[in-house]
Amino acid sequence: MNLLEVQLFDNHIAVYERENGLPKVTLYRLPAIGESIGQLQGGRTIDFIDPTYAVDPEESEFHSSVLRFNYSSMRTPPSVYDYDMDSGVSVLKKIKPVLGGFDASNYVTERKWAAAADGTQIPMSVLYRKDLVKLDGSDPMLLYGYGSYKICIDPTFRGSRLSLVDRGFIYVIAHIRGGGEMGRKWYEDGKLLKKKNTFTDFIDCAEHLIKNKYCSKEKLCINGRSAGGLLMGAVLNMRPDLFKAAVAGVPFVDVVTTMLDPTIPLTTAEWEEWGDPRKEEYYYYMKSYSPVDNVAAQEYPNILVTSGLNDPRVMYSEPAKYVAKLRDLKTDGNLLLFKCELGAGHFSKSGRFEKLQEDAFTYAFILKALGMTPKMASL
Repeated sequence: MNLLEVQLFDNHIAVYERENGLPKVTLYRLPAIGESIGQLQGGRTIDFIDPTYAVDPEESEFHSSVLRFNYSSMRTPPSVYDYDMDSGVSVLKKIKPVLGGFDASNYVTERKWAAAADGTQIPMSVLYRKDLVKLDGSDPMLLYGYGSYKICIDPTFRGSRLSLVDRGFIYVIAHIRGGGEMGRKWYEDGKLLKKKNTFTDFIDCAEHLIKNKYCSKEKLCINGRSAGGLLMGAVLNMRPDLFKAAVAGVPFVDVVTTMLDPTIPLTTAEWEEWGDPRKEEYYYYMKSYSPVDNVAAQEYPNILVTSGLNDPRVMYSEPAKYVAKLRDLKTDGNLLLFKCELGAGHFSKSGRFEKLQEDAFTYAFILKALGMTPKMASL
């Protein structure tokens, strides 16, 4: 159990927690003024409609019995609910409109678990369109991962993602160690000298999905940004045979070189996450997984690497160096593209439409790698 937030009302307390990786909201009724509060028991838990979802508190009135929160899932657009803490009734007040004839009932969300090599169960959030997938191993898939800084990758709604799902893709988020979904220990088991758990968890999730016929090696694409880009580089070196295509956005791939340079503004603060390579134990451990230091003369899948010229967190030279080494050593004829956004930093170009253009470019690369782009009509 991981406590996130508490909201106090004149007659109730609302407790936001994360239990078993999922948000949980429990309401407790307070005793009358002058009575001992004692130990709160018998709280009422709000039930949510999807097996995997995200919940965020909204501003609520203190002198009220109504709790307001924001709910979404990979198939449910952001929705504002008012929950009556006396009656237990939820009322939908607002839902973000989605253009293009979107119907949430066409989509399925699931929560699946993959067993890691050490027996740890890794949760995954799954989205697909029920009238398009076969679940016989022939469906294309995009598997996303991050797994660093105790950041929770919640299964929220994203409209641009439907562009792939409506083409028959299965979209999966692997909630691997190093993130914060399952609590503090989950994070501690994916950092410093346990960082490789993040990479092996992701590989184990991919193998579980293949084994259970959600996809095949020939249809499995992967995606990650920043520290998730490090994840992409690491697993591509470890298991290049497992994936058809990979997208590494602003990837932190030259780990040892960057962490050895304290003049870079963020380096010393990052030692808490990755370790200080001036110490021998950390140096050799980091070198054993740093993507740039482990590129080998082997076949790699189709790869797209992106960077931002003005990125203060991951300098564009890191992914450029990584791509240059891949070009020098890899033995296949698959796509290897490097795209540097001249007007962007770490978080892509600003503006809603610019972000959609980036998504479109990424998805176009994935479709190209899978041979799913439409053929041009001959003149």
